Amino acid sequence: MFTGLIAELGSITAIKKSETSAIFTINAPGLISEISVGDSVAVNGVCLTATSIDGIAFTADVMVQTLNLTSLSQIFVGSPVNLELAAQLNARMGGHMVQGHVDGVATVVSLTPGDKWAQFDLTVPAELTKYIVNQGSICLDGISLTVGQINDENNVVTVWLIPETLERTNLSTLLPGDLINVEVDVLAKYVERLLAKGDK
Repeated sequence: MFTGLIAELGSITAIKKSETSAIFTINAPGLISEISVGDSVAVNGVCLTATSIDGIAFTADVMVQTLNLTSLSQIFVGSPVNLELAAQLNARMGGHMVQGHVDGVATVVSLTPGDKWAQFDLTVPAELTKYIVNQGSICLDGISLTVGQINDENNVVTVWLIPETLERTNLSTLLPGDLINVEVDVLAKYVERLLAKGDK
């Protein structure tokens, strides 16, 4: 379980691909002292397991299915990645409940700078829009954000980004057409399931 508060902006230093999986090597100088083999680390919102530690970097195995279903398929050596360690029960919950289980991949429409914040628009898969509400929580590439508005006609979601978010995450590097991982609020999915099964 994660909170969607990015602890470090790491970077991909190596990618080794095979037919069934890939091994990512990720530099994380700020977090590496807190990571042990077997720990869960959210990488752009995808829950991965640290398989080895070497200096300021750790490695993680990524299955082909994960690459196919997430935006990890588009990253390359040098890509900045959002990192978060698993949440601790004795810490404040600053974001919202994030599982690290990506529900779909959205497409960046635009990032429009402003004086005090930036407008970030993205097209989300149509099947996910029912879980997204104005002023509700959404997780984008591992970042807990508040939905500013949603246009149901074209499935475009707008969030507003403060300068600190742009500085501490990889969102400022994204361009129109880039892919971004989306995890909707798990509470909405539980409510849907309860309503669907409640009378049976």
